[in-house]
Amino acid sequence: MTQTAIADLVSRLRAGETRALARALSLVENDAPEAPALLSACFPHTGQGLRIGVTGAPGAGKSTLVDRLARAFREAGKTVGVIAVDPTSPFTGGAILGDRIRFREHQTSGSGESVGDSGFYLRSMATRGSLGGLALATADVALVLEASGKDVLLIETVGVGQDEVEIARLADITLVVLVPGMGDEVQSLKAGVMEIADIFVINKSDREGADRVEQEIRGLQSLVTNHPERTPPVVRTTATTGEGVPALASAVGELEQWLRQENRLTGRRTQHWRRRLDAMLRTELMRRARQNGFEAKVLQFHAARIASGQQDPWQLIAQLTEKVFHPDNSS
Repeated sequence: MTQTAIADLVSRLRAGETRALARALSLVENDAPEAPALLSACFPHTGQGLRIGVTGAPGAGKSTLVDRLARAFREAGKTVGVIAVDPTSPFTGGAILGDRIRFREHQTSGSGESVGDSGFYLRSMATRGSLGGLALATADVALVLEASGKDVLLIETVGVGQDEVEIARLADITLVVLVPGMGDEVQSLKAGVMEIADIFVINKSDREGADRVEQEIRGLQSLVTNHPERTPPVVRTTATTGEGVPALASAVGELEQWLRQENRLTGRRTQHWRRRLDAMLRTELMRRARQNGFEAKVLQFHAARIASGQQDPWQLIAQLTEKVFHPDNSS
């Protein structure tokens, strides 16, 4: 794809053409050769949208809550993009659960646009083995969606448990969804999940035990927190009926205003790009290493020699690095 073709694709997705957006997202998600140039062309059109991450244990009702939040934002006149990250099928490599199943309130077309609502777009992604609750391409997909003009991005993690801290590195605001009656509620607040929450959401709050969950959250907030300037609020919802969703949307709006003061939001995004640059640099270095002959079979050969004591790994790394950066000077 030429630079002219990429510019035309970006122009069309910016103009609201759904097919162009779907095409761009597929190129990025599949790591096509055109992806870096496409992302570079999209980047100048980003920075205005608000990214909201939604994480929590399986069964917490995240999809229904995201669907309700999306409708609340649409009623407020904001355009919405949703990224739903699903577990990977061991048979097909695709997402086990589809967006057509999970977001029944939004009947989406084959390209992801909501039927009858051009201001809503949903993309379902498979993790493809990535840990941390997100697919590796989630950040890039979010960037393209934002470039298309979406005011709000709702990013729902796969819901694999306590390791879903990656969402806090991508989202501007992170919602941690808990539900009563799922065993020891305190356990769900450990291993980093407590620290990443900007807002705690007690969903299915019509169930018995909602009071206990809220008490435990408030009790732990004084012990472990990454928000010395602000205590994350606790909002109760029942997503199936919509109860509490307006209050949650209001809490998100208040937090957004607070973040936009004193460059707090810029600070968060600076940390995000610090981590992204590190990851991008690693990817590029590995790409160049493969171009210089360090394919999987070569690394396997060296690994076997190291395992048998025939090669020193530290000296090997120095040699391989020299060959990557100075291919003409190495033998």
